[in-house]
Amino acid sequence: MSTSGEDRWIRSLRPPKPGVDPWVAHGSLLEPERRADGAIERALTVFLAGAECPFTCSFCDLWRWTVDGPTPPGALPAQLERVLRELPPPLPDRLKLYNASNFFDPRAVPPADLPAIVELATPFAHLTVESHANTVGPLTLDLARRIPGRLEVAVGLETIHPEAMKHLNKHMDLDRFDRAAAFLADRAIGLRVFVLLGVPYVGPEESVEWTVRTAAYAAQRGAGRISLIPVRGGNGELERLAAEGHFVPPTLTQLEAAAEQALNLAGAAVAADLWDADRLPACVQCRPQRLDRLRRLNLTGKLEPPVECEACRAP
Repeated sequence: MSTSGEDRWIRSLRPPKPGVDPWVAHGSLLEPERRADGAIERALTVFLAGAECPFTCSFCDLWRWTVDGPTPPGALPAQLERVLRELPPPLPDRLKLYNASNFFDPRAVPPADLPAIVELATPFAHLTVESHANTVGPLTLDLARRIPGRLEVAVGLETIHPEAMKHLNKHMDLDRFDRAAAFLADRAIGLRVFVLLGVPYVGPEESVEWTVRTAAYAAQRGAGRISLIPVRGGNGELERLAAEGHFVPPTLTQLEAAAEQALNLAGAAVAADLWDADRLPACVQCRPQRLDRLRRLNLTGKLEPPVECEACRAP
């Protein structure tokens, strides 16, 4: 775990962490996903409980879903086995293992647990795991060789805005992301990218533009899937930045605009992340219709007429 002054400062502003049981997954989600070729696949996402990421990003809220200290050996296979045991047929096409950290960090995923995880993932045609660009490397290739299906790695690019990148405390620059993307492409490993909407130090009038530019950057470097994620407050640091005028929470209409403009990037399936999207600032009257429209855009990849609302006087 890194211990820089910036890291300690960001952690000091956090509210108390909820208790997390390392032997029980936070939950799972079974949903359809659009691929870059337009085909629809069924994906099972399992939200695993494990060690916190060593990189203390200023925008992160995933730390609250992690345990104190390293992941106990045997915990991740036990969590996954329980979810899969209760999974109704038929088997989904893709298994996504999201552990709110980095799959290739031995502190988060004990190496001794990898054979059991691989065995549980073997029936799936595709496996997605998440990782910071800094931990993409030999362990990634080792996992790709162990599974019969195709591996995909989800990496947070967040933004290419030069000033905002300096303040993310992510310990990553564009060169490092590019090297990770090239490493994956050279080995036929898929790349999924997370892009933020509402990044601190990017004004609301520029927020959509920089989200779309970042998504385009990811697509140009081989990302087959791109998720547009609205920045969520609640970690203390974002509230401090908001008080200083450096962060304005994104809105639902901004998410719509970003999704529309990035929808048809060449070679990538772009989707708006709708986790907690019902909490985004929005017109109460048309919010349900806008969320439904975004769900359809995510699945079809096709633009449709905008929502018209007399209450907010904006399409």
